[in-house]
Amino acid sequence: MNRIGFDNSRYIELQSERIRERIRSFGGKLYLEFGGKLFDDYHASRVLPGFCPDSKIKMLLSMKDNAETIVVVSAPSIEQNKIRGDLGITYDMDALRLIDAFNEIGIKVSGVVLTQYMRQAAADSFIKRLNNLGVKVYKHYQIDGYPSNVAKIVSDEGLGKNEYVETTKPLIVVTAPGPGSGKMATCLSQLYHDHKRGIKAGYAKYETFPVWNLPITHPVNLAYEAATLDLSDVNMIDPYYLESTGVTAINYNRDIEVYPVLRATFERIYGYCPYKSPTDMGVNMAGYCIVNEEAVAQASKMEIVRRYYDCLCRRRNGTASGDEVYQAELLMNKAGIDVGFRKVVEPALKKAEATGEPATAIELPNGTIVTGKTSKLMGCSASALLNALKKLGGIDDSYLLLPPEVIEPIQKLKVDNLGNHNPRLHADEILIALAIAATSDPRAALAMEQLPKLNECEAHTTVIVSQVDKNIYRKLGLNLTCEPNYSTKKLYHKS
Repeated sequence: MNRIGFDNSRYIELQSERIRERIRSFGGKLYLEFGGKLFDDYHASRVLPGFCPDSKIKMLLSMKDNAETIVVVSAPSIEQNKIRGDLGITYDMDALRLIDAFNEIGIKVSGVVLTQYMRQAAADSFIKRLNNLGVKVYKHYQIDGYPSNVAKIVSDEGLGKNEYVETTKPLIVVTAPGPGSGKMATCLSQLYHDHKRGIKAGYAKYETFPVWNLPITHPVNLAYEAATLDLSDVNMIDPYYLESTGVTAINYNRDIEVYPVLRATFERIYGYCPYKSPTDMGVNMAGYCIVNEEAVAQASKMEIVRRYYDCLCRRRNGTASGDEVYQAELLMNKAGIDVGFRKVVEPALKKAEATGEPATAIELPNGTIVTGKTSKLMGCSASALLNALKKLGGIDDSYLLLPPEVIEPIQKLKVDNLGNHNPRLHADEILIALAIAATSDPRAALAMEQLPKLNECEAHTTVIVSQVDKNIYRKLGLNLTCEPNYSTKKLYHKS
């Protein structure tokens, strides 16, 4: 399993101080664009073992008395019903989740900014819902010539026509459900309106990846490219930073491409640009908190292979292109690895070949690999889960934690009363049955006690599993990959 490679406590300390420094440098008010995931940053926790998924929130908690937030959602994303892949929820629903999360930790939400608003029907419905919930909504509009027509952008006909969000705290966190939501444009709009009101304010960017002070081919940065293949993000050496400092720094193509426009925008607002490069805009301190280079490199390589399998499955269901798969293969080549780097792949394939049925393999914390096959009673994901719990609990493999007389009534309920065609039990149903069995069977109770040990374990299955099974594995902390095959030849596959 992954060794600790990242000092999370040091990260929170350094990151908090860097942000405070940036606030002071702008006279007491800063719009901080948060890239990546603010809550539940599982990508960062996978490639930087030791990084806590909610590290950014813990950092903000140390500053919460001086912070408020703006949640940004693009109207086109709502209209397109865009899904946040790691959670399986739409962007508008994730916006509500973000608001709830901020409210729970005591950080004020100033409002929701709806960007690229053009009276989309779905966006108008979302506005009504937010209004009914007592959440303030602000509309930002498309600007002709954005982002290249700076004269038009920095005018009353550009940023000036956007609705202004009233803020009172020194730190304004600008976040969103996902990339492409318009966070930077929202920050620029706020700066324009603040300047017109005589309010001193600045802008900075908080992107964890790419890590600017790691080499461009470092596995951490390659893993970032693998994670953003659908956005066509590419790591690049920041030429502006190199020119101004003589030091190599890594950024990504979109920030480097937009920097000249951003610089010109700052010059029109302030009369000068406070940053000499896109890297200067950042406040990321992650690179200073890596304590075990090898552990981080190994974890990042594993993530690259996981992203490759994700690409294959997305191509299979029509949401990724062949070019994305090709780019994922190139990244594996750059990292010097192939799918064999993932130890659970071969055992799953061998189990499927031997049984003629879909199979799943799980690597346990001590390196032991257990497998599960599809049977009349349960799917391979459920079977592998039970076998893993038995192995972790030292329970004899021949012992039936859930005998047929327990499973068959559930199958009858599924088919006869709930209209399911597939009687096999999913992972969630197996766990519920096991929890009930644990009330009278000590060995079932022992198996239930092993569930926390599955966190950060690796798993692979020879077919694309149901969304139910994916969600259960994710909630247990298992890192699941799938071969790009379906278990049947049907065109419609229920989740």
